[in-house]
Amino acid sequence: MTFANKITIFRILSTPFFITTLIYYTPQREYLRYVALIIFLLAIISDAIDGYIARTQKQRTKAGTILDPVADKILLDCAFILLYFISNQYFKIKLPLLVMLIVIFRDIILLLGGGIITITNQEIDIKPTRWGKTATFFQMLTITFILIQFKLTFVFWHLATIFTLISGADYLRKGINIFSNQPAKK
Repeated sequence: MTFANKITIFRILSTPFFITTLIYYTPQREYLRYVALIIFLLAIISDAIDGYIARTQKQRTKAGTILDPVADKILLDCAFILLYFISNQYFKIKLPLLVMLIVIFRDIILLLGGGIITITNQEIDIKPTRWGKTATFFQMLTITFILIQFKLTFVFWHLATIFTLISGADYLRKGINIFSNQPAKK
């Protein structure tokens, strides 16, 4: 268990606390929105730190290549789902249903595709693409700005949506290429 993996585990473990603060949020408990924001910011900062440590300290592991994107998906998907419902009930800046659905749908497709590739004994090399990293970056900004209630949040959710669609198409293309170019292992 490398130090980078421990940071990733911290991110996974912080997600239930983030979820809990949002579940119990009401306008009468406004402080919970700020607690959720702090937890979320710590989680995304830890994402940058564990990636940096893994690269610079040669701490890349098979577990890390799986856990890191899983940690991101758990945190971001939970955030998008909860903030869709909470923002539409309590916030001035409301997350559109379509944005939430696009983010969740892309991640479901990635999960199913990875599962199918694994089940069919194809080689899978989990590497985030620049499109995927850009989508994740704008998704993180969208969540942060919704929690802050920044007026121009719509700009960031539009960018998150665009890059999520582009990265989804790119990952889908790569998945299709895996099936088209490699014979199944026995």
